[in-house]
Amino acid sequence: MSSANTHRVVIRRKKVGGGGHHGGSWKIAYADFVTAMMAFFLVMWLISIVPKEELKGIAQYFRMPLRVALTGGPNQSAETSAIPGGGSDPTKSDGDVRKSEGTRIEVQPNQTTEADRRDRRRLEQLRQHLIKAIESNPVLTKFRPQLLVDVTTEGLRIQIVDSKNRPMFALGSAEVEPYMRDILRQLAPLLNEVPNKISISGHTDSTPYAGDQAGYSNWELSSDRANASRQELVAAGMDPNKIIRVQGLASSMSLVKDDPAAPINRRISLVLLNSQALRRIEQENATAADVAKGMMGSSSVQQIEQALPPQAPRPAAAGSVPAPAPVIPSKQ
Repeated sequence: MSSANTHRVVIRRKKVGGGGHHGGSWKIAYADFVTAMMAFFLVMWLISIVPKEELKGIAQYFRMPLRVALTGGPNQSAETSAIPGGGSDPTKSDGDVRKSEGTRIEVQPNQTTEADRRDRRRLEQLRQHLIKAIESNPVLTKFRPQLLVDVTTEGLRIQIVDSKNRPMFALGSAEVEPYMRDILRQLAPLLNEVPNKISISGHTDSTPYAGDQAGYSNWELSSDRANASRQELVAAGMDPNKIIRVQGLASSMSLVKDDPAAPINRRISLVLLNSQALRRIEQENATAADVAKGMMGSSSVQQIEQALPPQAPRPAAAGSVPAPAPVIPSKQ
């Protein structure tokens, strides 16, 4: 008897262990993580050692408009010339200069130059020198708490602040008190030692002017006090040509925002202007001169009269006697 031919199929299943090394892919992910962390700490280290001025320049670079990045060049025009303002831009009438009736406004890049950075470092050194000079001066040392010295975007600022027990001016007046006169006359020689032009600003608190003069307010009072400070500095020997601007700001720029009536808001600010601020003031003046030149040119008085609206008063003719000006009572 023949035995039946039987076929058996044997399936062997391989046991799979837990976990496994996944072919080593985790090593690649870990290496990427370590590289990223090393790059992060390297960037943080570079930021900590780079001067703040250069960081501002780097930030300005990353804020560059897309149009500038695509066309190239530091300005909005797609110029190829290395000379600023020499490019050809169809939106401008002459390179990077836009012209309008009698006005020529130059487009200035909002960037800090190396000269500006050097100027700021020089002003910072001047601030340290001025503080030492104040502390070594027996007169100024007594008033040191009322002298605030700092460096701003316009230059080196010296603020002489008021206090309840020691006001700088007579109440409601531009009459300089004796101690304020001593401060200004001691500062004058120090200001003469530097070549910077000076801007003088007067400030008041928010208390309304209580005098009996019609039309006289804190604006006029702050202007008069700033000018009185200028007169004291010049009387002490400071070169009058150093002063380029005298202005009154009333209570529009308080030191203590939460308490605009605080005595410390009454102050005189002397600013030794840096090169950038001086250029801006001179450029504003030059622009105003261009506007006036474009409007007047070689016009005669008759042409100017014709340009005035009918209701406006006409200029007095030559040889006529002008009407007397209204008399404003003096401050008490």
